[in-house]
Amino acid sequence: MSHPFLTSCGVLSVVMGLASFAPAPVAGQSHTAAARTAKAWTPPRTPDGQPDLQGMWTNATITPFERPRALADKPFLSEQEAAVLEQQAAERRATADETPKPGDVGSYNDVWFDAGTKVVATRQTSLVVDPPDGRVPLKPSAEAARDHNLTNVDSFESMSQWDRCISRGPGRMFPAGYNNAYQIVQTPGYVAIVHEMIHEARIIPIDGRPHLDPSVRLWTGDPRGHWEGDTLVVETTNFNGKGWIATNAASGRIRGVPHSDALHLVERFRRVDADTITYQVTIEDPNVYTRPWTVAIPLGRDDSYQMFEYACHEGNKAVEHVLSAARAEEKRAAEATTKK
Repeated sequence: MSHPFLTSCGVLSVVMGLASFAPAPVAGQSHTAAARTAKAWTPPRTPDGQPDLQGMWTNATITPFERPRALADKPFLSEQEAAVLEQQAAERRATADETPKPGDVGSYNDVWFDAGTKVVATRQTSLVVDPPDGRVPLKPSAEAARDHNLTNVDSFESMSQWDRCISRGPGRMFPAGYNNAYQIVQTPGYVAIVHEMIHEARIIPIDGRPHLDPSVRLWTGDPRGHWEGDTLVVETTNFNGKGWIATNAASGRIRGVPHSDALHLVERFRRVDADTITYQVTIEDPNVYTRPWTVAIPLGRDDSYQMFEYACHEGNKAVEHVLSAARAEEKRAAEATTKK
């Protein structure tokens, strides 16, 4: 059983660790980071001539989703700062206590997480790279809706699509505390991405067909892909507006933020060397954000990684139990008030 409410201790710890570094000039750092991904390299081709993205890829990282406010003017880490944080993450994993704490039934310890021990190769201080401050430009109304979703237990409708075993959500490429693997398969006219988390498969047509009629609305949207040189560009529209943009705790303050049916995603996959795909997604939803925003996450090839079935919660009883427990608590509180 896997649980979306879990928070990756490694991600939270690295946020605290990053904040301990005082902001410093970053002249040259961005050029160094860019140089690592801008080397001239010709990707192999599939039999039908597509740039070959196939394989098993992972994106586990200790880089936080948003930039800590203490690092507002520091988009990149130095090599030394990155090494310190990675050493701290490795030490946490090596000394993880396998013994549950008394009364602790709400989460796992580090032994059960697979959130990675490395910052992203570019050494950026957040996965959000635009706006320049590394923060998601949420509207106040979106924050209020998030707070309601994370605290309300009146109905299953305020629970995430992940909790309900429907889908990981539009932010399915955002790293979580575990299950951060993606298998890419290509055939003539299509690219397929199998996501380890919740065991979803995306079938992306790249044959030039138009999007579905706007009246057709889907939980995971309607993707259409095309090649711009060696970059696979995937545009997804036709969302039903019933889900959250991000459903895992590693996404920080945007977990619980709903998206509307105006959500529009543009993803870019470019293989820059034998073992790296640069991935970017730009998210636009004028009902939720004050402007579009972009996330950048390198994907690393890992041919030794093996996916196992993600079974969600056994018997699909978790939602029923959460809601029935809330009703029992309300009944107990009402009875206590009556007795007074």
